[in-house]
Amino acid sequence: MAVEIKYVVVRNGEEKMTFVSKKEADAYDRMLDLADELAAWLQRSPLALEESQREELALFLAREKEQLQTLLRGGKAEAEPTLKRQKKAAPASTDEPV
Repeated sequence: MAVEIKYVVVRNGEEKMTFVSKKEADAYDRMLDLADELAAWLQRSPLALEESQREELALFLAREKEQLQTLLRGGKAEAEPTLKRQKKAAPASTDEPV
């Protein structure tokens, strides 16, 4: 019999994603924290976004954090977003992000 250790990120009582390492689970949890903060910040925007649009945009910005920081510092955008690069790479977790 094998013993497996899994780290599960849970938000509002809902399992979001399962990881095999604590480091990856913590990073994903921090990304979700950032997305929550961004969604609250976007709510103050003059644009009338539906809640689902605001949450999706906040998740995108949180996932693309490094690229966003580069742009805010006056850098250039990469030709291919991080999200597309991640889909091409082998998944590091056992579930898809929600």
